[in-house]
Amino acid sequence: MGVVDCNNFYVSCERVFRPDLRREPVVVLSNNDGCIIARSNEAKAMGITMGQPFFQVRHLVDQHKLHVFSANFALYGDMSRRVMSVVRSELPEMEIYSIDETFVRVDDDVPRLQEVGINLSKKVERWTGIPVSIGFAPSKTLAKMASKFAKKYVGYKGCCVIDNDEKREKALSLFPIQDVWGIGRRYGNRLACRGVKTAADFVRWDEKHVRSEFGLPGIVTWTELKGIPCEYLEMDVNRKTITNSRSFKNAISDLEELKPIVADFAALCAQQLRKQHGAATDICVFIRTNPHQEEQPQYTNSANVRLDVPTSDLREIIGAALRGLECIFRPNYAYKKAGVTVSNIVNGCVPGSLFDSIDRDKQEKLLKSLDSIHQKMGKDAVKVAIQGESKRAANRQYTSPAYTTNLNEIIEVKIL
Repeated sequence: MGVVDCNNFYVSCERVFRPDLRREPVVVLSNNDGCIIARSNEAKAMGITMGQPFFQVRHLVDQHKLHVFSANFALYGDMSRRVMSVVRSELPEMEIYSIDETFVRVDDDVPRLQEVGINLSKKVERWTGIPVSIGFAPSKTLAKMASKFAKKYVGYKGCCVIDNDEKREKALSLFPIQDVWGIGRRYGNRLACRGVKTAADFVRWDEKHVRSEFGLPGIVTWTELKGIPCEYLEMDVNRKTITNSRSFKNAISDLEELKPIVADFAALCAQQLRKQHGAATDICVFIRTNPHQEEQPQYTNSANVRLDVPTSDLREIIGAALRGLECIFRPNYAYKKAGVTVSNIVNGCVPGSLFDSIDRDKQEKLLKSLDSIHQKMGKDAVKVAIQGESKRAANRQYTSPAYTTNLNEIIEVKIL
């Protein structure tokens, strides 16, 4: 089992097109420029933490000591596809775990596994500009541990292999328990109170003790740390629920201003549904005021709309979301966040209804044409009219150009 993990992915994507920032402190902000969601190693060395509010470090930007970018997910998504394509060309059996990470399966008898990983790491960076760290081990948990060692120590040249008990025991003794995949800070603190500081300490527990404290998830982690894989490569990574939400730069009190924003969220849910060949019957919309402004009137509510037939049609999902919004909206409140969740998702064959008034065959042809347009010209090429220009609600003043997905924003080379 192996894992390919992109280093500081969002920052690395920005640096591909800004090579002058390769050794400079860089951070990437959340959708609303509210907090820090990615940091370069240089920014980490300055003491900047993950999730830190941007206003706390804004003075460093003003002093030209820190470079900042608003999240550019269109760029990051496209760069992720490029990275995964390069990985697939070398190791075709893979499971994409997140935008910046994928598990890969390699045969146990592959010779010179370290060399394979190093060459793949070099190829990904040469072809995409994104540095990656690769780990190989008997289980997913150990593979993720190996990738972290590859990221931390340059001597591994981008790939660390844990392929025998001696390497495994040494790695466990050096690895903090809170950094183990599946443990995290909360369980890490709980284990620390019981004298467990490293992964090796945790492995020394007996199975009954682990089960009584952490149940089946703890047993899975404990077993994988012993080098025994607990699950095979799962190719079905379809999500059971899909949510799109965002906080607004300025609070919104007008229903007509909220509608295009909620419609945009619903359209994104529909797009993600179609990507996984799914359809949903339950559409939930929520709105809330700012809980941090206690002096202001507070209101939070949600509404769930159930459709008779599962759908991925953005028109039906937007319509359901707007009906829900109208039910829960109350005037005289300053709304700071809204979102849409689709659930009760079915994949593959969609059950019909005797009383369905929609011609689903024609609908599917229309949606395929829409998907084709979006793929060629971008997701904003064709919209439902109510979507409007909801981007005005977001604060993204540091956004970089869409270098790879918008012909109007590609890099210009000027010959002097």
